[in-house]
Amino acid sequence: MATKTNKIEITINDKKVTVVRGTLLLKAIQEAKIPVPTLCRNKNLTPTGNCRLCTCEIELDGKKELVTTCNYPVREEIKVETESPKVKAHRKVLAEMYLGRWPNVPLIKAIAKRCGVTGESRFKSDLTDENPKSCILCGQCVGACEEFIQERILDFTGRGINRHLSMPFGEVGPHCVGCPSCAYVCPTRAIEIIDDLNHPVDPKMIRNFGMKINAEMATLDKSQNNMRAVGTANIVDVMDAYDLLPVHNHKFGSHKDTPKIAKKLMVEKYLTQGLSDGCWKGCSMACAKTADKFELRTGPYKGEKVTVDGPEYETAAGSASMGCFDMDFLLEFNFYCDTYGIDTISMATTMAFVMECYEKGIITKDHTGGKELNFGATGEVLECMHEMARGEGFGVEVGQGVRWLKQKWIKELGADPDFLQDIGMEVKGLEYSEYVSKESLAQQAGYTLAVKGPQHDEAWLIFMDMVNNQIPTFEDKAEALYYYPLWRTWFGLLGLCKLIWNDVVPADNKKYPPQVAAKVPGHVEDFLKFYEGMTGKPLDEEGMLNQSARVHNLQRIMTRMMGFGTRKDDMPPYRAVGPVTKEEYESRVERYDTQLKEQVKVDPKGKSTEEKMKILREYRMSMYQKVTDAAYKRRGWTKNGVPTIARLKELGIDLPELVEIIKNDQE
Repeated sequence: MATKTNKIEITINDKKVTVVRGTLLLKAIQEAKIPVPTLCRNKNLTPTGNCRLCTCEIELDGKKELVTTCNYPVREEIKVETESPKVKAHRKVLAEMYLGRWPNVPLIKAIAKRCGVTGESRFKSDLTDENPKSCILCGQCVGACEEFIQERILDFTGRGINRHLSMPFGEVGPHCVGCPSCAYVCPTRAIEIIDDLNHPVDPKMIRNFGMKINAEMATLDKSQNNMRAVGTANIVDVMDAYDLLPVHNHKFGSHKDTPKIAKKLMVEKYLTQGLSDGCWKGCSMACAKTADKFELRTGPYKGEKVTVDGPEYETAAGSASMGCFDMDFLLEFNFYCDTYGIDTISMATTMAFVMECYEKGIITKDHTGGKELNFGATGEVLECMHEMARGEGFGVEVGQGVRWLKQKWIKELGADPDFLQDIGMEVKGLEYSEYVSKESLAQQAGYTLAVKGPQHDEAWLIFMDMVNNQIPTFEDKAEALYYYPLWRTWFGLLGLCKLIWNDVVPADNKKYPPQVAAKVPGHVEDFLKFYEGMTGKPLDEEGMLNQSARVHNLQRIMTRMMGFGTRKDDMPPYRAVGPVTKEEYESRVERYDTQLKEQVKVDPKGKSTEEKMKILREYRMSMYQKVTDAAYKRRGWTKNGVPTIARLKELGIDLPELVEIIKNDQE
């Protein structure tokens, strides 16, 4: 049996056209530059065939029939006529009916003229609506509400001539937040938005660029990141595939049991689908996923069925860091962290550190209150959390974080300070978020140079650096370590969401060179237009960066005032840079031996693992120091990581009080 090819040759008005199998016929006709009238079609919404004006005549296996082309997928070789006598007659009757119902709507009048209707319609009746902004029942607003915002606040009700649009029970829907999706797609302006909440200077500009993003979410998310179905946890599988999942306290980057906490299982068994689930009701990404009716096994709510808000990627990856590849544990951990007000990243990273120390014999059951805290000890992790919340037992010590535990165990137990520094995943007292940065020099610095500590909010450069090789030189990395922290800081300053910047990108984003494409220029423009629409003040990229740089440098100066904010505070635990233990090195021995040969120019043959680790460590730390030098220079900081007075002058923030704080740190 012959297999079907992915492409089909069809004939449109005696013209041969090749299309991909499954292409909607209207799209094929339009790409062939053949005009077909439509009233209800919107390129960003699922076609419904409501208006019937796009009807054309097709011939398949010798039989002819009329089909609505907007929702007719091409699966066979067919002949298409867009202007046959039967098609023209069909459209003319429809257009005259529309004109009889809505005679003053400009769009209807244009369609009627296009279809050959002249003079007054014979279908005028008591239903005729003379309003030039009448609702013509095209259904685009219904589609926008459902597909852009994932709500059903608007829908048709009534039958036949009584069909009309309504909200539930004929009342204003309480879930409607005035997102303007419906008004934006309405072809007659029957729906209008009155902007009187926070008085933007140019609400139309904001709507235009906001709706552009909404449309991208509706049409591109499923094929790009599927955030609507899984949320940020969609990348658990991706991080595992690229050896970036922080398994066992960031020792390894992947694990055979990752599918047990990955997106396929989440969608199929746990996460509620098909509902709007975002930070606010108007969000078109709606990535804040939820697991409903989850029954708790431990703690004060044991046996109750609850709604779990999540999990996010960081929580799922934190579970991998603890070696807990169990979805039921993950959701329970997520729920109680939320309930107790505990940060899932700090909790998971601290517990992973504790588990490694337990397995190394640095602490024992005598210190943990009898709990065996090996990697994967799900019940013991939950008990530590409950103890923390109750203010009793070993859980109270865990709640102090990695830095505090290091200092305690060095002082009281005589633990090796160098080893604890190497495996304790914290900088500036903040625990690492959940990515393995060993193979990304830029991300190593992105973590440690972040003003508030090693979180990925300021700079997530792993894929640019490690996977796509978009920033190969120290200068490239320094530029990325300048641009992205400032760009991401700007989101927070203006109360904008980072996720709609690059978690779904415009379809044409690949037209830019790689380093430019990584910035997602189309979305940078969208954000700058949001600012302009709100304030009335045009803003370019340099102006945006300077706005953030003022805040960023002020933050650094404040940390300097408190006795921190120099190079020594920007030093990573070595595990963020390379392998700490023999087990780590040998788990990637081919990779590391190759790097010794090609990068360090040292032949690993005949050397012990310990010898190779030492050589690799010296090399990697020297690379870290070099990228830090380059980043400091690009930021306008001294070699010790303190903002220069010259940089403050450039930014217009060389206030006497600030200069006084850093004057003794100048070179």
